[in-house]
Formats: sequence, structure tokens, C-alpha cells
Amino acid sequence: AGLVGAGRSELLRCLFGIDRAISGRVAIAGCVVRLSSPLDAIRAGVALVPEDRKKQGLVLEMAVRHNVSLASLRDYQCAGFVRQSDERALVQRMTERLDVRTPTLTQPVQYLSGGNQQKVVLARWLALSPTVLLLDEPTRGVDVGAKQGIYTLMRELAQQGAAILFASSEMEEMLHMADRTLVMHQGRIAGELTREQITEQQVMRFATGSAA
Repeated sequence: AGLVGAGRSELLRCLFGIDRAISGRVAIAGCVVRLSSPLDAIRAGVALVPEDRKKQGLVLEMAVRHNVSLASLRDYQCAGFVRQSDERALVQRMTERLDVRTPTLTQPVQYLSGGNQQKVVLARWLALSPTVLLLDEPTRGVDVGAKQGIYTLMRELAQQGAAILFASSEMEEMLHMADRTLVMHQGRIAGELTREQITEQQVMRFATGSAA
């Protein structure tokens, strides 16, 4: 949590190897990992759903099918060629799992609703079965039905053992979804709140720096 410019998105980008951290280390399941690039992060089981899905999360002119399979293509290659039947099966499975509403899998993703576009981004990364899922404003600009679907998915993934770190500007989202809330102020973690401790007043105290 935190105000605009507090560093939430930058932290997630560092954890995905996009931005370089000044200091600190990252450990996953007790093992220190080096995340100097997105490829390093993916190999370590880390996935990022960015805040701006249209500019950073999707190739809008490409089909739903190709957007979903984009991060998994090397798993379906043989002698430099993509095994299209396996790719299609993956895309079918993931779009059904996330209930992506599209006329066909060849539909350009730019013509889907905001909620379905977000589901396509999620489907791409969940196809890799990540250990750590980074979500930057995961329900921004989606309808109520899609929002509830994303919440259900987050709960299912957490129950299956995935670690989910999400940045959100919505207090209700934090109250109902977070087991632990870290509040950022000027690029640093200003406070930590458990589910029992979190209130709007407490979050704002840390977010504005007045808790010091």
C-alpha cells in the first residue's frame, strides 16, 4: 500500500528484474536468488502482472491465443518450430480456467473488455505455474464480475502454496485479500500491518509519514 509515487510499482519491477535495486537481496523458499533481468525472474518462478496492461502487459494487435502462449513458447518448440497442437491445448486450458470471454482465440486482444484483457495477462503467467506472483493494481479498470473472479483466483493460488505480492490503491481490497500489508512512503517500507491491525487510518499514518 502507499500513495501515488511511494514506490510500490518500482518495488515490484525490481523483484521482476526490470529495474535495478540499489541494495538488498531476494530469497525464495530460503534460497537467495539474483534477479537482474525478467528472464532471471521467470527462471526463479517469479511472474509480474503490470499496472498498465495495455502498454506493458499485452501485445494488443496479437490474438488472444498468442498473448496467452507468449511466455511459454520455448516449452512447445522442436527444432525451432512451435508445436501448434500443444500450444493450442495450453491456450484452451488456460482461457477456460480463467473464464476468458472471447468469440475466438484468434480475436485480437485489443477488442476484449478490460476484465478479459486482464485475465489474458494472468493466463499467460499462470501457464508457467509461478512460485511468486506479483500483481500491480490487479483489478484496476475491470468490472465487478471480473474483479470477483480475480479475487477467487488469488485465493486459490494462495491455498495451493503460491506467494502473492500485490500493490493496491483500494482499501477494501487490502482489507479482504491481504494477510499482511506493507505500507510504503518515499520509496521505503514505512510500516507493516497484520489483517487484524489494518484500518484506513493506520494505512494513511504510514503512507503520509506521520507515524514516525
